[in-house]
Amino acid sequence: MSNELWRESAIGLAKMIRDKVVSSREVIESHIRRIETVNPAVNAVTVLLAESALSAADEADKHAAIGPLHGVPFSIKENIDCLGSATTQGLPAFIDAMPTSDAPVVARMKAAGAIPLARTNLPELGLRITTDNPLRGRTLNPWDSSRTAGGSSGGEASGLATGMSPIGLGNDIGGSLRNPAYCCGITSLKPTTGRIPQASSMPPHDFYLAAQLMAVQGPMARHVADIQLGYEILSGRDSRDPISVDAPLQGPDPENKNVALVTKIPGVTLSDTAMEAIHRAGSHLSSQGWNVTEAEPPELERVNELWGYLLSADIVQTLPEISPIMSEAAVGLLEGLVTTFDTATMPSLVLHTERSRLSRIWSEFFHDYPVVIGPTWTDIPFLHDADIDPDTGVSTTLDRIRFITPGNLLGIPAVALPMGVADGLPTGIQIYADRWREDLCLQAAARIEAKVGQICPIDPIA
Repeated sequence: MSNELWRESAIGLAKMIRDKVVSSREVIESHIRRIETVNPAVNAVTVLLAESALSAADEADKHAAIGPLHGVPFSIKENIDCLGSATTQGLPAFIDAMPTSDAPVVARMKAAGAIPLARTNLPELGLRITTDNPLRGRTLNPWDSSRTAGGSSGGEASGLATGMSPIGLGNDIGGSLRNPAYCCGITSLKPTTGRIPQASSMPPHDFYLAAQLMAVQGPMARHVADIQLGYEILSGRDSRDPISVDAPLQGPDPENKNVALVTKIPGVTLSDTAMEAIHRAGSHLSSQGWNVTEAEPPELERVNELWGYLLSADIVQTLPEISPIMSEAAVGLLEGLVTTFDTATMPSLVLHTERSRLSRIWSEFFHDYPVVIGPTWTDIPFLHDADIDPDTGVSTTLDRIRFITPGNLLGIPAVALPMGVADGLPTGIQIYADRWREDLCLQAAARIEAKVGQICPIDPIA
């Protein structure tokens, strides 16, 4: 049985360890063997922390459970500080960038008893929606090696999808938790901005404005129950993040049980598989007493526009500093973005006033529809490097994430949920709710997952 422990959920493993059915060492060893077996096919794990993980497992086996993930391994994106391992950001220049303390999310996972097992891949500085860099190379999609695994938390998603880890940590400023979850067939939670703290022990210690307003840390896993537990473990104030807050994990029952299905995205035509997944999710909730209606969220085009301007304002400021340490292709994509969203044409006062207005009218929309279900990506995972094509790369990126951007610009929570497989690729949906209502996203996701099940772990498919 220990050879197949990598198939289990994080919660299932924790219970087995707690009940002495298996040891933490057996769980860690099973995942190490799995990494050694399948990682060469997808390049998701960049550093295997085998020695320290086995030592921590032996310690865990000597003691009673200290937390809900006692003895369970977890994986960590390589732009999140984990003591004893470099925070490379996917850059050769940062190969020896060793943190002096754990990031808040890593510290909280450890406090819950979880054991760091592996670091996972990302694009340079997390600034693409695919996963490739000059330091670690390309991460492959386990469902189709010719297509993107998504990004920027693509190593996490590919590793989770193939059973190399039961639960992991990523982050998101433009879908980086949700994009790869969709591409690889797993689930993830993008929390409300401020719900889960983020901080680094290495400079720059303070984020630029777009990152302050839009970037978040979050859990990734194969099971909704696991991201629910991750949400509970990771949430809450940390003094290293002045934006972070303590807020209730559960809110009151909404005044109605209305669900909005978003089947029209301005500027693109949704793929047939996306439409089918959205309608199927709606039908599962309808059968459980929800009032499901097709509806259009307000001013989605303006949301996408302001997200682009806000992110570009950061990129313009940092490009002179980061360009010399990034690849030419990645810099070209960033230059394309700042050309598309010329910040000289968007006064700061207008940008932030408009962002506030959009937040208000979306909140009113959520009052009418407490749960909103739409696509994660508007189309299937693209072929490798389509996002850096000099002619079409920017549109390939921006068109895919037209329903991703509300989560970041407006700071609202979202769950990416797999819905099955079509033509050999995962399908999926995205579930939104108003600020601080992660509980509604997770409840809806759990109800739908109970009907559709999970599609991972899988063996990589060439």
